[in-house]
Amino acid sequence: MTTQTVPKGRAAAQAKEAAAPVAATGSEVAVKPINRREFLYYIWGASIAVFLAQTTGAIIWFALPRFREGEFGGIFVVDPATVPAVGASPVPNPTGKYWLVNTQNGLLALNMVCTHLGCLFKWVDANGRFECPCHGSKFEEDGRYIEGPAPRGLDRFAVRVITPTGVIESDAKGSPVKIDGAQRIEINTGKKIKGPSASQA
Repeated sequence: MTTQTVPKGRAAAQAKEAAAPVAATGSEVAVKPINRREFLYYIWGASIAVFLAQTTGAIIWFALPRFREGEFGGIFVVDPATVPAVGASPVPNPTGKYWLVNTQNGLLALNMVCTHLGCLFKWVDANGRFECPCHGSKFEEDGRYIEGPAPRGLDRFAVRVITPTGVIESDAKGSPVKIDGAQRIEINTGKKIKGPSASQA
């Protein structure tokens, strides 16, 4: 009987293969635990993310405009008892930069700035209309364009009326708002609605 000799190099390789662990199959996956350095990287990354989120939130909070009640850009509260009667001359509010007009159809708050080049127009009692002294644009009591270089009627501020039965607000066109039974009237000078174009007059 003859004995087969295995070279030393091959014998060492076979022994190494026999000693090596069998590769995991299916659900038997070996999970390598994270070391200290990886753990510190994760903690550092999470800390940076939280810091950036807090900083961004603070910047947004301070950057957004916030206006107090009675300050231009905010809400102006109007006592219903002080609203001009229907047909009476419009009442100016220089702080809020609007004219309060009570028309047959309801209440309007017209922006005091002319839609042409930003001049301050006036109410002319003798003519019963708004007139701009700079370039001669003229507007109806409700802000509709009459004549002149202005491209559209007067801009309006949103009006909100609180009554015992609910809340009435300006629509997207800034139409007059009925104030019958109003307990509180708010003019939102932060919400400007463009006036109708001159071609619609």
